[in-house]
Amino acid sequence: MSLTDKFPKLDQEIAALISMMPAPASTTPNVERARKEFEDAIVAVQENTKAQLPLESEYRLEDRSIPVENGEISVRCLFPTPSGNSSKGPYPLLVWYHGGGYYLGSVNFDDHLLRRICVKYGLVIVNVEYRMAPEFPYPTSIHDGYAALKWAVGNQTSLNASSSLGLMVGGISAGGNLTASVALRARDDPFFATTPITGQILVVAWLLHSKATVPEEYKAELKSMEENADAPLCTSKELDYCLELLKVPDPNDPLFSLILAPSHKDLPPAYFVVAGHDPLRDEGLLYEKILKQAGVRTKLDFYPGLPHGGQFMFPQTTIAKKADKDFEAGVEWLLNQKKSAL
Repeated sequence: MSLTDKFPKLDQEIAALISMMPAPASTTPNVERARKEFEDAIVAVQENTKAQLPLESEYRLEDRSIPVENGEISVRCLFPTPSGNSSKGPYPLLVWYHGGGYYLGSVNFDDHLLRRICVKYGLVIVNVEYRMAPEFPYPTSIHDGYAALKWAVGNQTSLNASSSLGLMVGGISAGGNLTASVALRARDDPFFATTPITGQILVVAWLLHSKATVPEEYKAELKSMEENADAPLCTSKELDYCLELLKVPDPNDPLFSLILAPSHKDLPPAYFVVAGHDPLRDEGLLYEKILKQAGVRTKLDFYPGLPHGGQFMFPQTTIAKKADKDFEAGVEWLLNQKKSAL
């Protein structure tokens, strides 16, 4: 049975490319092997996206080390330098969290994407290399992500950024979980009373632990973990393996299972990207609905034919190019939410 027989709505270009991918060397989970394969895939993808990179004179990259609880982590900072001029600014600030199931990936994952939006929208971007499972189980990653956000806000002057122009957080998949988590936590933190987050970018975000106690009112809306259990690029079984490594003590913890937070009022405007052939599909659709009902401004782009992260794995496809343009429009929408609030 072909992929399109099993998933008739799967984008045909992506289905053809997936069918040409080599079968995994082993189906037995192995952290180190998975990390190497993931990084190799990033290198291959970046061969397809390097032609889209802005001129090196238009931005500056700097890796820094920052303090976190019981150690330090690195962050990759991107600074706009229009026409080679580094004296302009300040600029809005975006703190970004990569994906990879909380045990894969690095700041290289979204590097090309972030360089482009740094230049196109004049953003200072802090891309966070948070510590991952299994070496650092939950909640290390979300504490690192939150510490990096506070560091960025506390050092915005030296970063040539100004939260008064915009303070956004964003991420893909597990990075989307981290994004929603820090946004929820910051809402109630006096540290952010005068520098609130103005926007959150949630791309195929993970928003609910598979063993969480789901309220009866939501059960009918959460079917994709079963319907897309064997979907290409990300399966429900693979997500459960991520959770085994992450070791979240309480599946109902609202800093992981964001859907279960007691209140979603006063959260920052949110831009959602949801893929149709994704076990996480319904979490994204439901969270967008919950935020909207709580009075939060939202924008949603839904792609029925996409598997989880398909637009990043196969950037040469028509659907990925559309999703890329839509993503840029989503970033612009969030920046305009800040302007309209002034």
